[in-house]
Amino acid sequence: MSEINPRFRTIDGLSVRYAESDGPREHEALLLSPWPESLYSYDATWSKLARHARLIAVDLPGFGHSEMREDLLSPSAMGEFIVRIADAFGLESPHVVGPDIGTAASLFAAAKHPGRFRSLVVGTGGTAVPLNLGEPLKGWVLSEDLAPYRALGPKVAVTVAIGTIEGYELPDVVREDYLAAYSGQRFVDQLPYVRAYPAELPVLRDLLPTVETPVQILAGRNDPVVPPENAEYLHKYLPNSKLDIIDAGHFAWEDSADDYADVITRWWQAN
Repeated sequence: MSEINPRFRTIDGLSVRYAESDGPREHEALLLSPWPESLYSYDATWSKLARHARLIAVDLPGFGHSEMREDLLSPSAMGEFIVRIADAFGLESPHVVGPDIGTAASLFAAAKHPGRFRSLVVGTGGTAVPLNLGEPLKGWVLSEDLAPYRALGPKVAVTVAIGTIEGYELPDVVREDYLAAYSGQRFVDQLPYVRAYPAELPVLRDLLPTVETPVQILAGRNDPVVPPENAEYLHKYLPNSKLDIIDAGHFAWEDSADDYADVITRWWQAN
């Protein structure tokens, strides 16, 4: 049985799903859901992370089971909303864990709000300029015609994506949550977020040298969707960063959950 118990609260007029760990801890951490999963992506690491920090995990607006608003479907806009989430939960100086789509958004937030976060953990999200993405993400970002994606069954893209998880068998409650989160045309409606990469990542590139927040970059060595060169790119441009590449695929938090959690908890202890 999962230790994650989701609830909802309204933030900036949107219904946002979240889960919270029990008990106070020295550290506070805001965990952002990757795509196309949900906050249950932390199911495999929750127990270990919760021993070191008070955890607030959220489905970002438009993803997982949180309400969508079109003006937030870009990394820069989502970065501003991450600050609103931290404010809403009273997190004064949290660590932020932002894999996948949370990577660029977290970095935009840190660049625009110096000192707001204690540290970031990012990685497995597209960041490099020029784009360095594998399939199917590259097609989702660059395809001129979205009709083929609209023609897909409502859960096909999610099923294909999570089918690449190799080192971890998803519990039924997690798998069903992922599938339920992307019913109807919701997956296609989310595509504008990653399709903003060509315009927004060059802007982020110019901001990276200004990010003073300590950043742990964490990626899977065998990630075919977002090659680890994206992590190396961040390490090159961020002035206060640490890079760890672990033996995992794209879904490193599930493929290699123990290693993933170990890197994060050591990072929190050092920062």
